[in-house]
Amino acid sequence: MKKLTAILCTAALLVGLTACGNANKTLSDTYIKVGASPAPHADILRQAQPILAEQGITLEIQEFDDYVIPNTALESGDLGANYFQHEPYLIDFNAQNNTHLTTAAYIHYEPLGVYPGKTTSLDALPDGAQVGIPNDNTNGGRALLLLADLGFITLNDGLDLEYFQNAEGALNFSEYDGIAENSKNLKFVPMEAATLPATLPDLDIAVINGNYALGAGIADSVLATETDETAGVFANILAVKEGNENQKAVQALVEVLQSQEIQDYIAEKYQGTVVPVVSK
Repeated sequence: MKKLTAILCTAALLVGLTACGNANKTLSDTYIKVGASPAPHADILRQAQPILAEQGITLEIQEFDDYVIPNTALESGDLGANYFQHEPYLIDFNAQNNTHLTTAAYIHYEPLGVYPGKTTSLDALPDGAQVGIPNDNTNGGRALLLLADLGFITLNDGLDLEYFQNAEGALNFSEYDGIAENSKNLKFVPMEAATLPATLPDLDIAVINGNYALGAGIADSVLATETDETAGVFANILAVKEGNENQKAVQALVEVLQSQEIQDYIAEKYQGTVVPVVSK
């Protein structure tokens, strides 16, 4: 009986230690696991890895090709941070999914662009053209803002850039309720943002996020982009679970990503397709 009791106590102790270890498996003073889109986010993080290593901090990068799993993984503790999204998307995601994620820092912005499919110039865009847009509230609405700025549609009153800046919860801004006038009878085709580049041959044009345009190798074919003012509202962020903003590894990563060295890398590497946030 004494031997059995000792075994059970030892087992309980091991379980306890394992549980404690799992709580910090993705974030500690010397380790951080970050989920990121392949380009440009993971590429930028790779520039930060050796700098952090000199400080005794290991940065592990896990790449994702969608906009949902990196947030659910961060909420569950399978990531220590993520770097792929802008703040309006994060706010909307929290409201829609009851997650508890927050901004640790603003890093860069990527002007949203219009890319050619069957139609190779905006002047030639026909009546009834099929236009691909992201199917999430924030990037879908952002696409409509760009098309409105280009004069193709008119949006309802109040649905403007300020709407995104002031949003504190779930957004309700889509092609179904946002458009007041559509003189060219454009047919909007909402779809997962990551799939838009591959579907360009079936569309007249598509409005595509910069990271997916980069990943698909089509960034240099862009027909029009957002203004810097608009794109700046959608600055990409390093996100963490609420309460982890001041963790040592998080703060160290923020300092590196906002450093002059990384800003210079972004400016030289991407030539305006990705723009570092100097201050926000």
